[in-house]
Order: sequence, then structure tokens, then C-alpha cells
Amino acid sequence: MSYTTRMAAALSGATLSQLRHWRSPRTGPLLAPEIKSTPGAMYSFRDVLALRTFVRLRQDASLQRIRLAIGNLRNLGEIEHLASYKFVSDSASNIQLVTDEDAVDLVRHPGQRQLLISMGDVIEPFGVRAGVLVPHLLQPRNHLAVDPDTQGGTPVIADTRVPYDVVAGLIRDGVVPERIGDYYPGVTASAARDALDFARYVESYDPATRAA
Repeated sequence: MSYTTRMAAALSGATLSQLRHWRSPRTGPLLAPEIKSTPGAMYSFRDVLALRTFVRLRQDASLQRIRLAIGNLRNLGEIEHLASYKFVSDSASNIQLVTDEDAVDLVRHPGQRQLLISMGDVIEPFGVRAGVLVPHLLQPRNHLAVDPDTQGGTPVIADTRVPYDVVAGLIRDGVVPERIGDYYPGVTASAARDALDFARYVESYDPATRAA
């Protein structure tokens, strides 16, 4: 299971330039793709979860604070994949590691435990930039689903194994949504429209595709 850079961007809300910067060895990678860094980075499902966390944290905290928090996390002996952890940023842009019992300060007083107040669910939809809503990770559209064990994690029509881009491609070739079921029984017109809509969303992360 692997995701291209464009799909990782679409599912996480990070821009392509952010992904390049966050995996760059020159600045010390914030997150090196678990599968392949170069050429043509390929991200795992766990990577996408971690990237969604970074994007959400970045709304309240600077990149320097996030790097500091991750560095302190490692200094505390936490060496698991970053998707294994839950983080929260408070009103003062401080970043905390969330455990079952409490929250651990990772910036101001690394290791100090604090009372947990709240935490957002990383898989839920969230706004990231003007006009851009990052979709629910496991249900990017009403009739689409993402399952790491189905089609390598590629978004598919819900309750099927039909990849969204196959359906979108048929529509672009002139097949009306109401006739997609002739090719893939069980794919409704509404699901076909969702597939096309999501395809357009994914392509919005690729300037070359938008210009084409």
C-alpha cells in the first residue's frame, strides 16, 4: 500500500511544496516517507495520518515549534512511527503528546505532564486553506471509502473494490454517471459523481494538471 505525493497531499491537506520541505534531508526531515523518499516519494497510510496531524498542528503552531516538539518526543525515548501518537496544540501554540491519562508537554517544559483539555480527531474533515476542506480520511466523499486493506488504500466506491479514478475516467470518456453501473454493477450515479468530484479535488494539488 502506497500513495503518490499528490494523493498524500490530497488526503492530508499538505501542499506539494510542504511535502517536499518536510521530507528534505537538508533541513532535517520532519517526516521521511516510510516507503520511498526519492525519486518520486511514496507515502504509507501511517505517513498520511502523521501528515494530517502536522497540517492541523500547523494551523496553530509554527513549523519550528512542531520540529522542536518532535525532537523532544524522540529525546523522551518515543521512537515509534509518528502516526502512533496523538498530539494537541493549545491556545498558546504549545504542543502536547496525548496519552490515555494526560498530556505531556513537548515544547515549553518537555516531559511535564498536564491535564488534558481537548483533542481533535485527526481523521475528521478540517479546513486548511481558504476554500480547501480536507475530507474525512476514511470517507473522502459520501460514496467513497479508504481502507488500507482494500486496493492498497486507494479510495474506492464504498462497499466495492472499484477505484474512484477508474470511475472518474469513464465519465471523462463520455459515459454518463447513470450508465456507470453497466460497467461496474453496484456503482450508482451518485457514487460516480462523487468519484469525479474527488478526482477533481485530488488534481487541485497538481498545478500542472490544473493548467492542462
